[in-house]
This record gives sequence, C-alpha cells and structure tokens, in this order.
Amino acid sequence: MQTNYLLPHKHKTLGWILFGLGIVSGIILQIFDFGNNDLFNYSPISNFNFEFLDEIISALIIIGGLLVGFTKEKIEDEFIYKLRNDSLVWAFILNYIILLLTIVFFYEGSFLTVMIYNMFTPLLFFIIRFNFLKLKSRSDEE
Repeated sequence: MQTNYLLPHKHKTLGWILFGLGIVSGIILQIFDFGNNDLFNYSPISNFNFEFLDEIISALIIIGGLLVGFTKEKIEDEFIYKLRNDSLVWAFILNYIILLLTIVFFYEGSFLTVMIYNMFTPLLFFIIRFNFLKLKSRSDEE
C-alpha cells in the first residue's frame, strides 16, 4: 500500500524519545511550576529565564507525536492503514467531545488551561488508540 504522507520507519525511535521527553518534562514543569515559582531566585542560575521551557516542551511533544504517529510501521499493509484511519477519526471525535465539555463546564483561567492541554489531545489520543489497537490485534493473532 502506497502512503505518501508517512515518514520512513527509522524516525519512529526518535519520535518516541522526543515524545516521551516532552510528556515527562511537561508533567515535571506542571508539578514544580518553574515559570511561576521562586525556586530559582536563590540559586546560582537565578538570572536564567525558565519562561521558554513550555515552548520547548510543547515543540518536543508535537514533533515527537507527529513522528510517532505518522511514520510507517515495519509492515505497512491495509490492516494498519485501517487502524490508522479509525484511530484518527476516534481521536478527532473524542477531542471535540472534550472541547464541547470544556466550553460548557470551564470558565476564565480554567478554560484557558484546559484549552492549552487540548492542543495535544488529538495526537495523544491517536497514538494511544493506534498502538492499543495494534497490540490488541497482535494478541488476538496469538
């Protein structure tokens, strides 16, 4: 099956590294809140500005997620193509359900926070669903 929009399989490892690093760093950044914390005011690196970290982490998640989600599998057949398409549709629908719930239930600052996380949910849902379906299909074959 010819899929012109997919990258070569060799980029998948780099994608997982970038994606994992971005997710873990993002969680750490949210836990310790480096941008709004006085933690670094008393350190030798107090002149160092941590405001750019969220942009770097966002870029890692997006680039890594795109590499993971849109690189070819070792065996790229019609079944994988169907799983990929089904996962994309599922992620898209789930993302808009969350967006609708956010519009209804969140206001002001909380709304903005949820919207920031919502930037990453389509990629995250797609990657989780696609890999879950691949794993499930492998276990069904055995």
